Amino acid sequence: MVAFEVPEVDYTKYTNRQLAAVPLAVLALALLILAGWYVTTGAPVALGTEFTGGTELRVQTATPSDELSDQFDAEVVSISPVQTADDTYIVTFGPDAENVGDQARNNLQPVEGQSEDDMVKSVQGTSASFGQNTQRLALYGLGVAFAGMSVLVFLMFRTFVPSIAVVISAFSDIVIPLALMNVLGIDLSLGTVAALLMLIGYSVDSDILLNNHILRRSGDFYESTYRAMQTGVTMTVTSLSAMAVMALVAYVFGIDLLASIGIVLVMGLAADLMNTYMLNLSLLRWYKYEGVAQ
Repeated sequence: MVAFEVPEVDYTKYTNRQLAAVPLAVLALALLILAGWYVTTGAPVALGTEFTGGTELRVQTATPSDELSDQFDAEVVSISPVQTADDTYIVTFGPDAENVGDQARNNLQPVEGQSEDDMVKSVQGTSASFGQNTQRLALYGLGVAFAGMSVLVFLMFRTFVPSIAVVISAFSDIVIPLALMNVLGIDLSLGTVAALLMLIGYSVDSDILLNNHILRRSGDFYESTYRAMQTGVTMTVTSLSAMAVMALVAYVFGIDLLASIGIVLVMGLAADLMNTYMLNLSLLRWYKYEGVAQ
């Protein structure tokens, strides 16, 4: 069995500014991406059909994929091949699309031995108003969860710097994956919102573990940090590895939603490692050696 050893980092070689600079720079870049996306599209992240409304059509056809969009009157938003079935595609339309199933039967070419009726495997539609309501509820849920987490953290530590360190780290753990979702072309859906909610829990878990070891347990600052890292890094790396495997298997088998959830969690957990043991730790060290002494 391969043993996982958490490396002992010599934090005395780095100043607090040096430790905080990298995660703050990454956070600033992520916020710039989200702001640029909002200016160009009207939303900080690309929204899926669950939030914008639209129709998803699953078809099996001999028509080449690059000719599919020409077979429909409505504008095609995206065409995704299904990895586990030959000549099968998921075609996504905007909220104004109508009768796309009939258009598919009339205009697409069936594969050999297939009837026209068998070409359309499924049609799922969401109205624009229902999508907007779903979007509003999902964002409210995310906001309430983050606000509740922040209040709980402040009640636990009752001091500003350790509490705000946890909140900033959790905020960055969510913002960085959101920006990377735009870069990688992953839409915000109910599934990815669930992944972001899970990230709040993962983030708070590792940050509170670090704060508790440094502020509430006996021992030298750096000894406490290493003890917290032995548990926290092991937990996070284990979760990250499991999510990476899940994303890879889901991608191979064509389960796009599960693959997106896995990728978002991998990005968020990687960001959590950086934010917890660089940003949060630098704020705690400043508070321990300079903030308390003032």
